[in-house]
Amino acid sequence: MMRTLWFVAGATSGVYAMVKARRAAEALTPDGLRDRLAGLSVGLHLFTDEVRTEMASREIELRRQLGLGLDGEHTPVLEAARGEDDRPLELTRKGNS
Repeated sequence: MMRTLWFVAGATSGVYAMVKARRAAEALTPDGLRDRLAGLSVGLHLFTDEVRTEMASREIELRRQLGLGLDGEHTPVLEAARGEDDRPLELTRKGNS
């Protein structure tokens, strides 16, 4: 019984090692390297697209929080702040009097 168990364990580990060696050898061929680089390129593109999408949504969220809008040329425009009598308040920069 013990001999059969050790035989099966040895055969299984031999098959496992052979499969791992074949995969490693395939990964180091020109086609395998090309496939790995293509996968890396696709992953990089997906990552940059995700970052750009999240940056745009965060920018929109921040603009809403700060009261900024966009005009037709994509330049920030400060929405007019209204006083109690519904007249636009004058905006001044620091240092200007």
